[in-house]
Amino acid sequence: MSSGSTDGQGDTGGIAEYFDFDEYGTDLRTETIAGLTTFLAMAYIIVVNPSIIAPAIMGEYPDAIEPGMTTTINGETFVYGEVVQMLTVVTILASVIAILVMALYANRPFGLAPGMGLNAFFTFTVVLLLGVPWQVALAAVFVEGIVFIVLTAVGARRYIIELFPEPVKFAVGAGIGVFLLFLGFQEIQVVTGDPETLVTLGNVLQSPVAAAGLAGLVLTLLLYARGITGSIVIGILLTAVGAWLATFAGLVERGTITPTEEEVVTSVQYDFTPLVYEFVDGLGMITEDPLVFALVVFTFFFVDFFDTAGTLIGVSQIGGFLDQEGDLPDIDKPLMADAVGTTAGAAMGTSTVTTYIESSAGVEEGGRTGFTALVVGALFALSLVLVPVVTAIPTFATYIALVVVGIIMLQGVADIDWQDPAWAISAGLTITVMPLTTSIANGLAAGIISYPLVKSAKGEARDVSIGQWILAVAVVAYYGVYFAVQAGDVTFTL
Repeated sequence: MSSGSTDGQGDTGGIAEYFDFDEYGTDLRTETIAGLTTFLAMAYIIVVNPSIIAPAIMGEYPDAIEPGMTTTINGETFVYGEVVQMLTVVTILASVIAILVMALYANRPFGLAPGMGLNAFFTFTVVLLLGVPWQVALAAVFVEGIVFIVLTAVGARRYIIELFPEPVKFAVGAGIGVFLLFLGFQEIQVVTGDPETLVTLGNVLQSPVAAAGLAGLVLTLLLYARGITGSIVIGILLTAVGAWLATFAGLVERGTITPTEEEVVTSVQYDFTPLVYEFVDGLGMITEDPLVFALVVFTFFFVDFFDTAGTLIGVSQIGGFLDQEGDLPDIDKPLMADAVGTTAGAAMGTSTVTTYIESSAGVEEGGRTGFTALVVGALFALSLVLVPVVTAIPTFATYIALVVVGIIMLQGVADIDWQDPAWAISAGLTITVMPLTTSIANGLAAGIISYPLVKSAKGEARDVSIGQWILAVAVVAYYGVYFAVQAGDVTFTL
C-alpha cells in the first residue's frame, strides 16, 4: 500500500491504511459520497428530535405549546424557541460523539443519533403519560447507557444477539427494507392514512408533496438504474432545489413543500448547560420511586437493544459484513458506539442514541469503513454553524433515500429457506411485523418468540438452545410490562 500518495480516486495512503480501504475494496471518494448520503438521509433528526423532546421539558403536549411559552430550567426562564435551540445543539453533539466512536473505534460506516420512537416514548409515555419528571427520565437513559457500556465490554450484548434464530437474522434486512419503504412512501405522501383501510394511495394531483416527492423518487431511481455514483445524494439535492424553485416561482406557498420560516432555525442557543444541571438533579431524584425508575430503564433498555441489534444486522447484510451464521464480526465495537452516545446524550439533555437505518443509504452508495461514519460526524459538527442550511432541506426530499434503499434491501429474502416452516414463519413474521407496527424491535420479537414454538411443533425442540428459550420468555415478559405501561396502570409520584 502506498503512503502519502493517491490511487487516482483521491484517497491518501494514511487515511486508506487507517480505515483499511484495501481490505474493503473502497476509496476516499466513494466513502465521502457515502457519508454525505447517510447524513442527508438522517439530517432531519436535527430538527425533529428537538421538537419531540421539547414538550417533555415544557411539560405540555405539542398542541398546547405556543411559541412564546416559557419554562424554568435551572432557575432561568427560557421561551419555547430557546429550549428547541438548546436541544438542537445537544442532538448534534450527542450524534457526533457516538459517530466518532463508530468511525475511529469500530471502523464501521454507520451513523448514529437520538432515536426516533425512543424520543417519542421518552416524551409522551414516560414524561407526559407516566408523570416521570424529565430530569429523572434523562437519568434513566443515562443508567441505560452505563448498563450498555458494561454489557458490551464483557461481551454480553454480543452473546444475546448471537442467540437470535438464524432465520430472524437473515430476515432483518428485508424487514427493514419494507419498513423503509413504508416510512418513505408515507413521508412523500404517496401512501396516506385512511379511516377504513388504515392506509391508501395518495392523490398526486391534489398533494404538492406527493407530486414533488414522486418526481424526485422517479429521478433518483433512474439515476440509480443508470449506475450514477451518488445517485441518492443527487436525487435528494435536486428534489430540494426543485421544491424551493417552485416556491420562489409562486407555484406553491411557502411551507407547502418547503420548510416554513419558523421551521428554518436562523439562530442557535449554544449554551445547553442548564439542561446538564437539571440532569444532575434528576440523578438525585431516582430514589423517589425506584420501582418505576427501574421499569423505565428496562423499557428504554429493551427497545434500544433490539432496535440497535436489528439495524446493525440489517444494514450489515446489504454491506456484506455478515458471516455465514448471520453474525456481524466484532459487533461489540459498533455496539459500544451507541452505548457511549446514549450515556453522553442523556447527560446533555436528550433521549437514547442509536444506530440509524438511514445508514443503509450510505452503505448502498459504497460506504464500507469508518471513514463514511467520520464524514457523517463531520457534517453533523458542521451543521452546528450551518443549521439554517440543514433545516432548509425539505424533510420529504430526504425520505426519497429510504424508498430507494428499501427496494434494494428486499434482496435479503433470497437468503431465507421458505420451504422450512420454522424459517418461513419466523422470518415472515419478522419481515411483516416491522412495517406494520413501525418498529424493528417488534419485528425481531415476533421472530424470536415464534421460532422455538414452531421448532417444537415440528418435533425439533432439541435444535432450540436454552438461551433461545430464555430470550423468548424474556421478550414475552417485556411485552406484558409494556402493555401495562401503555394502559396507564403505572404512574410516578413525588
